[in-house]
Amino acid sequence: MRCDIKKENTSGPLDGFIPNPKLRLLDQVSEVMRFKHYSIRTEHSYRQWIRRFILFHGKRHPREMGAVEVGSFLSNLAVERHVASSTQNQAFNALVFLYRQVLRVEMGRIGAIERAKRPERLPVVLTRGEVERVVNGMTGTCQLMAKLLYGSGMRLMECVRLRVKDVDFEKNQVVVREGKGFKDRVTLLPAAVKAALAEHLKRVKLLHERDLAGGNGRVYLPYALKEKYPNANREWGWQYVFPAAGLSKDPRGGEFRRHHANEQVLQRAVKEAVRLAGIAKLATCHSLRHSFATQLLENGYDIRTVQELLGHKDVSTTMIYTHVMQKPGLGVKSPLDG
Repeated sequence: MRCDIKKENTSGPLDGFIPNPKLRLLDQVSEVMRFKHYSIRTEHSYRQWIRRFILFHGKRHPREMGAVEVGSFLSNLAVERHVASSTQNQAFNALVFLYRQVLRVEMGRIGAIERAKRPERLPVVLTRGEVERVVNGMTGTCQLMAKLLYGSGMRLMECVRLRVKDVDFEKNQVVVREGKGFKDRVTLLPAAVKAALAEHLKRVKLLHERDLAGGNGRVYLPYALKEKYPNANREWGWQYVFPAAGLSKDPRGGEFRRHHANEQVLQRAVKEAVRLAGIAKLATCHSLRHSFATQLLENGYDIRTVQELLGHKDVSTTMIYTHVMQKPGLGVKSPLDG
């Protein structure tokens, strides 16, 4: 049975920004997402999924389609494309955003969808010795960033987006702003990286001063802070701890400024270091975060504490690390070992 998308009245959850009807559909999507402060990555991803949805149905306008068409597109991703469950969910979220926030209509109940199977995978965790070999196979800023990932449990993008003002050397802590779920949290600043990080920031400050002398020195500010504090984007505290090598053009406003470092540089460096270390595990930057959590639990720290440091919404997410601990939580000994 078909469950069409029904028109929504102007009350309730759809109150808010209405896109310019004169713009093309995908430009309307961008306009709404920027008003709601979605990241540029999410904007690009949602636009791609909406484009694929339209092409899948022969370039029909989404207003001419309903829940059945959405369901068939999502089922095709799982059955024919064999996408991961997270990919299918991302496509679904993009289409829900399109209908509710851009077209201003409510999506009816979608019938049976072939769901992409989500395998129960354990995280890839490196031992202390393996982490040491990987880190020692890196140099310079990439090595410092890898140490921060392992020593603080930050995610890759949390590290590259880190601002100078959010590093507290006296309290030995780092404030992670707008992590996953748009939540702030506090995590560790490892004592082992403080000296190297301080030297790194001296070099970054010299770079910032040269930018200022050249009439630039600006950095991206979230939300409306640029209007509220016109000079804040040139202040030292707002600069990125790991800035890009050169200035770049903002794809949204067209302004030239110094962005944060490209995360792919660190990803490639870690991948190469893992290869050089002769480690067969499929380790990535995120494996350093997994190793941080696992080794804290092995050292006897409370799982709730680890949950807070990682920024997990639910403790069940943190519990996965108990399955990869070298010393299982109950201290079980195999009967083969006597």
